[in-house]
Amino acid sequence: MSALPEGDAIVYCQGAFGTTNGKTAHGLVRRTRRYRVRCVVDARHAGADAGAILDGRPAGIPIHASVEEAIAATSASGRPATHLVVGLAPDGGRLPPAARGEIMTALRAGLHVDSGLHDFLGDDPGMRALAATSGARLRDVRRPPDRSTLHFFSGKIEAVTSLKIAVLGTDSAIGKRTTAWILVDALQASGWRTELVGTGQTAWMQGARHSIVLDSLVNDFVAGEIEHAVWSAWKESGAQVIVIEGQGSLMNPAYPGGYEILAAGRPDVIILQHAPARREYDGFPGYPLHSLPQQIQAVELIGGKPVVAITVNHEGLAPAEIPAACAAIRNETGLPACDPLVDGVSPVLTALGPWLQRQAPGLTAESSR
Repeated sequence: MSALPEGDAIVYCQGAFGTTNGKTAHGLVRRTRRYRVRCVVDARHAGADAGAILDGRPAGIPIHASVEEAIAATSASGRPATHLVVGLAPDGGRLPPAARGEIMTALRAGLHVDSGLHDFLGDDPGMRALAATSGARLRDVRRPPDRSTLHFFSGKIEAVTSLKIAVLGTDSAIGKRTTAWILVDALQASGWRTELVGTGQTAWMQGARHSIVLDSLVNDFVAGEIEHAVWSAWKESGAQVIVIEGQGSLMNPAYPGGYEILAAGRPDVIILQHAPARREYDGFPGYPLHSLPQQIQAVELIGGKPVVAITVNHEGLAPAEIPAACAAIRNETGLPACDPLVDGVSPVLTALGPWLQRQAPGLTAESSR
């Protein structure tokens, strides 16, 4: 991995910041080791602070109306941007037509451009020509790796002695990665050597040390790459706990995900992220979400391991409604439930206690320090 951070970034999220289609931008505003995020582009929120829009807490990251304005503002500050990062995550991962012109503006200014979309910017002749002229780099994070570098499932996952925790979800774009990072932070603060295995382009952009981009892989190698990432995190870091970021959801009609993580990552326990106010699968009206008990049953049947806690995404809920929503989930499932962004993950740590002791024999929070 190159030295981090790589540079100062403008995060492009035109028309999507604060929506599920802006989840990559949201992740970068909340945390990243790969870049120093200087500002966000979204004309709908120009003049606001990105943290205030996202979490109600200023982050010192202003929002500008256009890439041109963002470049001018960072230059005027004495720390000009070096990167434009595409923070859009639309359904299907396609580049919106209006975005092309703004990316070209960044390339003309010599900014490196990183994109996690399925439309590869490096395949656009105009962008390639501009990048060559200005000395900028086009990096398509989702471009599939050469097959010669990929791993097939081997069974070496069985050597991993870390406690493996999968953070799965009842839908896509529901906050699995954010909760996974919060859980990593909490475990580390409690003294546990903990690593995140990222499985999407945003975790890579955030600088996760052990990452794959699951949906860019040829299907035959997905299980092997998950296994290799988990095994590598254990082998290279000596982690006592590994948290695996989920993708999609088991029954999402467009993004069925989690099967390979359960089969190849072989988690010991599962945390399930849920948005109680969400009624239909993200982006697919007419496709009602399966009930939370159904989703728990499916995950436990396939994985053969227990769901030990529910983490709540509070979208569509007023702050005063969150405690009641968590209480309703506890009553319905018998599991602890909390909103990680509001309450932290203390109930999750309590639920994990027996597994931390049972599956990491002799270790306690105190002895792991």
